[in-house]
Amino acid sequence: MQLLTTATSHDESAREAKVALLPVGSFEQHGDHLPLATDTIIACIMAERLAAAYNLFLLPPITISLSHEHAGFYGTVSLSARTLIATVEDIFSSLEEAGVHRLVIVNGHGGNYVLSNVVQESNVTGPRMAIFPGREDLTAAREHAEMISTLSEDMHGGEWETSILLHAMPEVVRATYTQNDHDAPHRPHLLTTGMQEYTPNGIIGKPSAASAEKGKAALESLVESFADTLGLLVN
Repeated sequence: MQLLTTATSHDESAREAKVALLPVGSFEQHGDHLPLATDTIIACIMAERLAAAYNLFLLPPITISLSHEHAGFYGTVSLSARTLIATVEDIFSSLEEAGVHRLVIVNGHGGNYVLSNVVQESNVTGPRMAIFPGREDLTAAREHAEMISTLSEDMHGGEWETSILLHAMPEVVRATYTQNDHDAPHRPHLLTTGMQEYTPNGIIGKPSAASAEKGKAALESLVESFADTLGLLVN
C-alpha cells in the first residue's frame, strides 16, 4: 500500500469521480509494537481499497489529529479540535470549487469525535459528507473476521489494529505484540484523565489475538459495507 496517491491530474480528470475520500489518521503512541503513525496507515489502507473498489478520488491523508488522551506518552502530537475542523472544512470547500461535491472522511482514529459534528453540520441541506467506518461497519467487520474482542475491549493497539497491519504492512509490526495485552474495558473518566490512568503500556486490548487472516477478512467486510454509505451520497 501507499500512504500517498500517485495519480496525476490527467488521471483524475479522466476518472471524473463525484466522491472524494479523505483518510484521517493520527500521530500517537501505540505501545511498543505498533508505530506512531498506525492510525494514519490504517486510514490509508482502508481509503486505498475503497477508492480502488468504487473508482473514487483518493486524497492524501491528514496525519496529525486529536490525540490529547495520549498526552504524556512520548511521541504523541496533536492538533486542536478547531484546527482539525477548519482543515476538513477547507479541504471540502476546495473540492467543491473543483467540482467534487461529496466527501467521505475515512477515519482511522476513534478520538476524532469532532468529525461527526463536521459531517452532521455539512448535511443540514442534504447528504454531502459522510464518515466511515461507523460503529455498525466496525462491528460487522469484527464479526466477519471472527475477532474475539469487542469494540469496547479492543480500544487501542489491540486485535483490530494489529490484525490489519499484520495483513497489509507486516513489516511495521514488532514481535512484542504477542506479549502486550492489557485489559481495561471500563474507562469512565477517560476524557478527564487520559489513557495513562488506564494503561501502563499504552495498549487497551488483546494484540496477541491478532492475525493477518483476521485483518484481511476485516478489510474485505469494510469494502463491502461501504456501499451503503456511498449510496447515500450518490443516489
